[in-house]
Amino acid sequence: MINTFLQTPPIPAEKLMEHADSAKLALNQFKETLVADPATALQQLGQDALQFGLKVIAALLIYIVGAWVIRRIKKSVQRLLARKQTDGAMSSFILSFTSITLNIILVILIVSALGVDTTSLAALLAAGGVAIGMALSGTLQNFAGGLMLMVFKPFKAGDYIEAQGYAGTVTEVTIVGTHLTTIDNRRVVLPNGALSNGNIINYSSFPLRRIDLPVSVEYGTDAAACKEKILAIVREGEGILDAGTPGAADPFVAVQKLSDSSVNLIVRAWVKKEDYWTALFDLNERLYTELPQAGFQFPFPQLDVHVRQSGQ
Repeated sequence: MINTFLQTPPIPAEKLMEHADSAKLALNQFKETLVADPATALQQLGQDALQFGLKVIAALLIYIVGAWVIRRIKKSVQRLLARKQTDGAMSSFILSFTSITLNIILVILIVSALGVDTTSLAALLAAGGVAIGMALSGTLQNFAGGLMLMVFKPFKAGDYIEAQGYAGTVTEVTIVGTHLTTIDNRRVVLPNGALSNGNIINYSSFPLRRIDLPVSVEYGTDAAACKEKILAIVREGEGILDAGTPGAADPFVAVQKLSDSSVNLIVRAWVKKEDYWTALFDLNERLYTELPQAGFQFPFPQLDVHVRQSGQ
């Protein structure tokens, strides 16, 4: 086979140029026609220009009408999703996917109206599919991740989540990324692929949250009296719930650990999820202010040094 290939006569360079550069070939033919019969050449040029102009006008009309139709379809889909009370994250994903799909169809129609052979274009895209797939592997992964998020719904628009090292409120989910707004008003976009494959903490899944607050006091403190005082402070805290609320429990205080320089207690209390931060900050301030006033002191790191004098 190699010998047969080597014995094959080379293709003339003129033939390669003729097939490779169709624009140049058409220009040469026009020049020859212009020299031989100028009137016919100019008439043909006018007809070609007129046909191309009509194609351009048709393409513009298709673009204008198509853009109007796309806007109408998007509004109809948006109204349908609102009527069905679809989750905001899924709504943004569906609208984004619909918009991209319709715009791709519009581009194909415009290219077809300009006279480009769409069959050849489809064959070219099919031939380059592998290369495009490799180049867009990350984007395709994000698209698949977005579908997984829409199917399993680990969160919805308005939920406060923590993922990929960021925490914030979900504002929208597009076909490739999830948008978060952090508590300091920053916009964070997380790739759907990494998000669907990683750990997601959803702080808004349940109506109640539990505060786990460590409190340290010095050694020698009366544990029973300290626990009683802490419970009194917690019960008076803002937004603190008791066992009378479904899903909640009474505030709880216990000795958690005997550390090197302190006795560590743990305080647990239930609050509504929207009251979590307000209640936590209020408890911190009240404990810091009222415990010393009641005679319970906070510890400081201590180191006992024993000096021994050796005999002379």
